[in-house]
Amino acid sequence: MTAHRFLPTGPLTGRIRVPGDKSISHRALMFTALAMGRSRIEGLLEGEDVLATAAALRMMGASIAQEGDAWVVDGVGVGGLLEPDGPLDMGNSGTSARLLMGLLASHGFTASMVGDASLSKRPMGRVTEPLSQMGASFQSAGNRLPIIIEGAHPAVPIEYRLPVASAQVKSAVLLAALNTPGTTRVIEPVPTRDHTERMLRGFGVDVAVSEQDGERLISITGPADLEPCDVVVPGDPSSAAFFAVAASVVPGSDLVIENVGLNPTRDGIYKVLEQMGANIEELDSREVGGEPVADLRVRHARLSGVEVDPALAPSMIDEFPVLFVAAALADGTTVTSRLEELRVKESDRLAAMATALSAIGASVEEREDGLVIQGSAGAPLAGGGPIATHLDHRIAMSMAIAGLVSRDGVAVDSVDPIATSFPNFMDLIDEAAR
Repeated sequence: MTAHRFLPTGPLTGRIRVPGDKSISHRALMFTALAMGRSRIEGLLEGEDVLATAAALRMMGASIAQEGDAWVVDGVGVGGLLEPDGPLDMGNSGTSARLLMGLLASHGFTASMVGDASLSKRPMGRVTEPLSQMGASFQSAGNRLPIIIEGAHPAVPIEYRLPVASAQVKSAVLLAALNTPGTTRVIEPVPTRDHTERMLRGFGVDVAVSEQDGERLISITGPADLEPCDVVVPGDPSSAAFFAVAASVVPGSDLVIENVGLNPTRDGIYKVLEQMGANIEELDSREVGGEPVADLRVRHARLSGVEVDPALAPSMIDEFPVLFVAAALADGTTVTSRLEELRVKESDRLAAMATALSAIGASVEEREDGLVIQGSAGAPLAGGGPIATHLDHRIAMSMAIAGLVSRDGVAVDSVDPIATSFPNFMDLIDEAAR
């Protein structure tokens, strides 16, 4: 593991561009692989998680190659995937694992799936349960990787109400529906990120979305054909959030983050930061590939603690670790609740961040479903470490941001996990702080 100490820095200024959106990158690869013919992807996130998806799709017959700054995919068509001749290695990527389970569930062959030590601890039951209803079968110890997936052919259409807000579960069922005869419906009591629905329409799939009694009903009738499509991936709002927080808390900062995807199912972190008093301005708002995009100008501001509305959690579930850093530097108290989902991410992010922030001088109370953080009123935290990242990229990057506004710097036990989602993170810190 590669340890590193992140030291206090001067103002963050200039213009930076974060890597492509991870959620959209995964889906772009899967959908182009399912299209019959050649597609082109620009702005693909070239992190380890996304490359794990590409490698798995290659093992099942899709041709995926890099040409300059773009990726070219020759798809095999829905139902055209081939049985892999070895285990599909998901690395640390829960998105790869859960979405590909959906894809495999309606293909009539058997595949095995493995992951690293962190991913192998994460529960998969919330995905295998609806996919089992569709006819697929799964063999594993405790619904965790490694897992053997036996696809159903034909699979059975279902109507499934999500018991928890999860775009991954929704997307897994919709991916299985593409090769399932009949109409499959997913009911969302709480809206989650809708990249799957938006992008499938771009590939010519008739995705019906309606609202009834405050719930979303998403329907796909299969088998569906996907037309080749050129995809432009916007910048990842989750990656941009680290720099939005950094520019907000480092005195004197005035930073423009270019090409940030601002899908309304993903922008909760920016809403909460603005509630805390952050100075965030949207420049050149536009639409790219069906997704809303803007450049964000973020200037240093004095933040105040807030009580975060739990209804915003699905639109910012991955951004809570860096929000906790902002809260630790704000005036007053920040309260978060109903965040049990954070305990089953790459790590138990509530416990990991409570321990990490306490170790560098923050005042944190860990509750069963959230954290209560008493801010430092803008005073730098003491710093320290090394902080245990638990092989979790978002813990590592969040503590890196804390280090920029600490007194003595913050050391983390490993920066290696950052490559899963944000390979040039440290380079961009150096660029913005020059």
